[in-house]
Amino acid sequence: MFRKKIFPYATVVELTLKCNMRCIHCGSSAGEDRKNELSFDEWVKVFKDLAELDGKLVTLMGGEPFLRKEWYEIAEKIKDFGMKVVFMSNGYCINDKIISNIRKIEPYTVAISIDGANAETHDSIRGIKGSFEKCQEVLKSLKSADLPTTVVTTVHKLNFKELSQIREFLVNKNIAWQIQIADPIGRFPKSLHLSLEEFYSVALFIASTRQKYTLKEMPITGAHCVGYNSRMLPNITLSPKWIGCQAGLTALGIQSNGGVKGCLSLPNSFVEGNARERSLTEIWNDPQFCLYTRQFKTEDLKGDCKDCKFGKSCKGGCNAVSTSLTGKTHSDPFCLYSIEKKNV
Repeated sequence: MFRKKIFPYATVVELTLKCNMRCIHCGSSAGEDRKNELSFDEWVKVFKDLAELDGKLVTLMGGEPFLRKEWYEIAEKIKDFGMKVVFMSNGYCINDKIISNIRKIEPYTVAISIDGANAETHDSIRGIKGSFEKCQEVLKSLKSADLPTTVVTTVHKLNFKELSQIREFLVNKNIAWQIQIADPIGRFPKSLHLSLEEFYSVALFIASTRQKYTLKEMPITGAHCVGYNSRMLPNITLSPKWIGCQAGLTALGIQSNGGVKGCLSLPNSFVEGNARERSLTEIWNDPQFCLYTRQFKTEDLKGDCKDCKFGKSCKGGCNAVSTSLTGKTHSDPFCLYSIEKKNV
């Protein structure tokens, strides 16, 4: 039994799998749209249910969300239902008309992916020549339109040494910066995944940046996959304390074909229903939904997490990272506390 009502505060939506890029780190292997993607009317029903479940924040991503023909009408419905919208885009197809429509939605933020400090790195990772230059133009246009803007950098062996250069471009630009770690799923090869030492250097970079600059000067944060319980590197994320994977607790993920998971980053084996076949309300309220978080027990911990003093609260870190690296939940090896314990 739950001590308090749980609701999908933040839902990440794959509006379409269609994408105009072929990024080497794409965990969704995006490119062509999925067969039988939800229609406009089906999406409206999904978001109506989500609002009734007390959802607050909806991230529209892809693929590339702006390639979905009715992206604006869908976002408008989300707004009408009283929820805030985040757009997550590679920026390549954003033009003045799209920016004008984005402004009407009054989004929480518009997130643009930048994965290198220069065109050579970014374009090679993204697979499109000229994409780095386009991103710079789009960031300027978004700020000129007075839109809240975030840069998201997905880090791996090809770009982690360029973070300081990216920072120099972003500092004092009133642009938030989220750093996340690429995991070996989808198109991303395990050979390019960061080592534990490289991962720790990224966490150290985030911590040192937050010490060097105020959040107003450089609002940087590590994503949910960067942590946890470090004794030496506080303030890696904006959340004061990591309380475990939130899949099915405060988080929800919906695929473009209606597949529902506790978190969109989890593999397809975690799809536990389809919003085309069952209402989102029914799926969310199903007593069997997301048992790995809703009925978590310390006995579920595996690997180094099994005997960790933070196991009860941390719950084994990020389950998306854990499953991609170990094939199991509740055993995320990319843990700052664990790394420090073994090496310091």
